This record gives sequence, structure tokens and C-alpha cells, in this order.
Amino acid sequence: MCGIVGCILKENEKAAPVLFNCISMLEYRGYDSIGMATFNGEIEVKKARGGIESVDAKLNLKDMDGSFGIAHTRWASAGKPTDENAHPHLDDTGSVAVVHNGTLENYSELKAELIKEGHTFRSSTDTEVIPHLIKKFMDEGLNLEEALGKCTTRIRGSYAIAAISKAEPDKLMAVRKYSPLIIAYGEKGYFAASDTPAVLEYARNIIRLKDGETAILTRKGIRILDEKGEEIEWKSKYIDWTPEMAKKEGYKHFMIKEIVEQSCAVKNTLIQKASIEKIIGEIGDVKRICFVACGTSYHASITGKYLIESLVGIACDVVIASEFRYTAKTWDENTLVIFISQSGETYDSRMALKEANKTSKTLAIVNVAGSAMSEEAEYVIQTQAGPEIGVAATKTYVAQLTAIYLFAGLLAENDEVIDKLYKVPAYIDEITKKREDIRKLCESYDFKGHAFYLGRGFSYPTALEGALKLKEITYIHAEGYAAGELKHGPLALIDETVPVFVIIPPGEDYTKTMTNLKEVEARGAVVISVGAEGDDKIRENSEIFFEINPEVDDMIAPLVYIVPLQLISYYVTLAMGYNPDKPRNLSKVITV
Repeated sequence: MCGIVGCILKENEKAAPVLFNCISMLEYRGYDSIGMATFNGEIEVKKARGGIESVDAKLNLKDMDGSFGIAHTRWASAGKPTDENAHPHLDDTGSVAVVHNGTLENYSELKAELIKEGHTFRSSTDTEVIPHLIKKFMDEGLNLEEALGKCTTRIRGSYAIAAISKAEPDKLMAVRKYSPLIIAYGEKGYFAASDTPAVLEYARNIIRLKDGETAILTRKGIRILDEKGEEIEWKSKYIDWTPEMAKKEGYKHFMIKEIVEQSCAVKNTLIQKASIEKIIGEIGDVKRICFVACGTSYHASITGKYLIESLVGIACDVVIASEFRYTAKTWDENTLVIFISQSGETYDSRMALKEANKTSKTLAIVNVAGSAMSEEAEYVIQTQAGPEIGVAATKTYVAQLTAIYLFAGLLAENDEVIDKLYKVPAYIDEITKKREDIRKLCESYDFKGHAFYLGRGFSYPTALEGALKLKEITYIHAEGYAAGELKHGPLALIDETVPVFVIIPPGEDYTKTMTNLKEVEARGAVVISVGAEGDDKIRENSEIFFEINPEVDDMIAPLVYIVPLQLISYYVTLAMGYNPDKPRNLSKVITV
């Protein structure tokens, strides 16, 4: 996830100090490089890899001339974190400058087409095709507004774009699809930005662009066009937030913000479909797959094992990274070892990756471009969750699952699974919109002591992850079990003081899981169920019932059924007076 800012000031004063202050307010989004472009007769660009202050000390960003411009902090998704790949990007002639947040699916084809036409590229990013396309269309006689509109018909994927052109001074263009972008205005001028915190010092009247909408900012004001290019009336909202509140977009904690952002994390990761297809083609035949991961990523890996074995028939193992040495000698040239890590820096996973590279094909599924594992693995799938601030993994987990489902579905050539994936964001949004109901339920029940989570098949790893979420931020002892294991020990711990969460989606395992639900209910447990909306059997046998869209079957349930469990953990934590963003004794990245 990147930070974008653009501004056009009403008075003829330097935009650079304003842009610098604005982009500094987006540091929390995470970044690997920074750059700015301003116009004063010519477009001047300064950019480099590194932190905002260190790059400014080296390049003196605040001293750039011009009263309008664009700025960017980059979170690498296509192309390594380098000076060349930092934004803004220019066309060959230096007459169009662009900053971009998102991922373009078809940039390789567009780049090849443009190179064939004589364009020269200086970076390995997907973004650089955008200024080249805009300049190409302007050379054909279109103005900046028309050229950007035509450009958006050629690119596929997610994007928030801000662009300026030497040919049309005092104009700033901005357009979005799937990636967030706001327009703002105040006494000082007009702004475009990825997030509200960037502009609060200068502008508090906010317009949130919808997908497909384009904004044209000049010194005279704001025009907004719909997806068809027709001008529309717009309304702004005055924002009265502190800077810290704005970073969280009004949410009390990053964790709840990130839970709500999960539908976007799924949408953005789905854009990796084409690159995953390419990876599968290059990997070729494998006889065995081994997942290596820790914590939440380990639970995602178990889902991956179930998916691949049931859809493709390739034998899979799941290994905790710190225990890899007991399995490593079984890896050979016919083995694909898949490493899953949010940070790409997890020490135990990196050590296992070094061993796997000696014998086997390796694939890393990571969320941080330029991380150690993304550099060391033979193949890389980068999830598109963006930076995750809360220690407890939420949106990075569903992004990992999305990548795994894409990989498994494409490997199996199973269009049904892929089609179901595209419906997941809507299912997640349905749940997060009901979060106030979940909050009230959590406050009405005293979650103390112990809790158990039960699930079968694809719901077993969801039980494990649900239990992990509760224990790591509430400090309540919680365990996840395969429901069929109840009679092999855990049933002895069940009584009227123990809440038991039962994950019971419609599907092949429904009847057996219902039997387990009744077993714990008969022993007095407080049964808290997550199942299909309108299921009277579940309702009759549960004290609390969280209802999910009945279209969500057991195979796709891991992506959706985890969301109410995350929300339960969050609201129980608040009720207990703890900070869910900063659980005790835990850190976001384990590098030792």
C-alpha cells in the first residue's frame, strides 16, 4: 500500500513544503521509498529509496520550485525497492509525471507494446506504463483529461493515480479504481490523497471518490467525472479529527480498521491471478508440496493442504518453521516447498528456506516486497493486504488464504473455486457491517477462564486461528480442536463454565459437526456457533448464533467465517480493558 498526495495551491507559493508535510503524515502506511514532482516551467522529480527524513536530507525535497505537484511513498508490489522504482514516474520526454497506488494486471503486455513503439523504460515497476500511455495519447491529439480517461480503458487492475503534465500547467488529475483516493479543499488550495491524515493541516472538506470517478483540480476549483466521463455534482464532508484519529480513519484501533479492510485485501490479492498462473506454468510438475510457516501463517497453510489434496490430489505436508529440520531431509527436486510469512523476515522460516533452496523448488507467499524471503525464494506471490499495524494478524491472514485459494484453484483448473473467490469481499462486508451487534453480544457475556473452538475439515484451521486470536489479545486460554477429537480428551474439560465456539458451515461435515455441537451442549457448555443464516437447528442448540450468508459453503468458509471470530476477540479485549493493537509479550515480526 502506498501513500499518494497531490496539491495545487491558490497562491503562487511553493508546493514542495506542503507536499512534504502531507506525505509525512502517511508514514504509518509503511513505505520503502519517497519521491516528489513539482512544476515550474519544467517537471522536476526527486526520489530515492529510504525514509522520508533521510531522503529529504540527501535531496532537499522541500526546496523544489513550483506551486503544484505530486508526492508518493512507495510500498513495493511490482519491482524491488530501488531509487529507479520509486515514484513519481515520467514518460520518455519528461512531460508527464504520475504516482500510483495499486497493482496493474496487464502491465507486461502494455510495456511490450510501448517498447515496440519506441518507448524507453527506466524502472521495473508496473506504474511506469501509465505516463507512457498518457503521453502517447496526448501526442495523438488528446488533452490530459482525455488521455488519462483513455489510459484507464487500457489498464486492468487496482489503481489510484495522480498525474500532472507540462503541456497543461496548473492542472492536477486524479482517478481511482479499488484503491482509495480522496479529494480535499481548504483555504490554501486543492488536494488529492490516499488518506485523510495527509491533508488535515490544510484541508478538512473531504470528497471520497468512488470507483471509476476522475477528479480535475485547478486553481479555480474541482470537477468530478463519472466512469463514462460525464461531469457529476459532488458533496464534501467536513472532517473534525485529530491526526492520530485520522490515521485510523476514525476507528478506535488499527485492529478493527484492518478487520474492516479485509474485503479490500481480498480484492487486491485476487489481482495476482495472472502472475500466479505464470508461476504455476514455470514450476511444472511436482509430486509433493510442503508448507512451512509459523503462527497464523501456519493455520493458513493447513487450509492450503486441505485444498490442494482435495482439489488436485498432490500430497501435502504442513511444517512449523522452527521444526523444519526434522522434515528437510525428505525434500527433493520433486518437492515444492511453500513458505508463508506476512513480513517475509521470520527467522525460522528463512532458515528453512535456505535449506529448501538446496534441494527443492521454493515459493514464498509474503506481504512485504523486498523482504528477505521475497529475494531468496525461487518464486514469489506477494499478497496485497498493505501494511498491517496491529500485532494480531487479520487482513494479512485472509490475503494469504486468498493467494492459497488462487494457487490451488488454478493448479486444479477448477473455475468453480475461482468464481467463488470473487464473491468473498461482499460476504466479508456483510459481516463487518454487523459488528455493532457483535460488540453488544461480547459485552453481555463474561468471557473469562477458558474457551474452546471446534471445526471439521476446512473449518478446523479456522478453529485454530479463532482460538489464537482470542488468546493473543485477551489473554484468555483458548484452544482449537478438530471436532472429531472431542471424545479423545477435550470433552473432559467441558462444563457450564466453558464457552465453546462451533464453526459449522453448510457442507459435507455439517451433520457430524452438529453431533459434536449437541455433545458439548448436553454437558452444559455455552455454545457459540457460526453457521448459515436461517439454520434453525443451529439456533435451537446454541446460546449465541452468528449468522453467515448461506451461499458460503464449507470449502470457501475459511475466508469468511474467521471474520466474526476476529471481531469477537477484538470486542472482548475492549471489554476487558486491554489494547488489542499491542498485546503483551508479542511483536509483529519475529526475526530471532
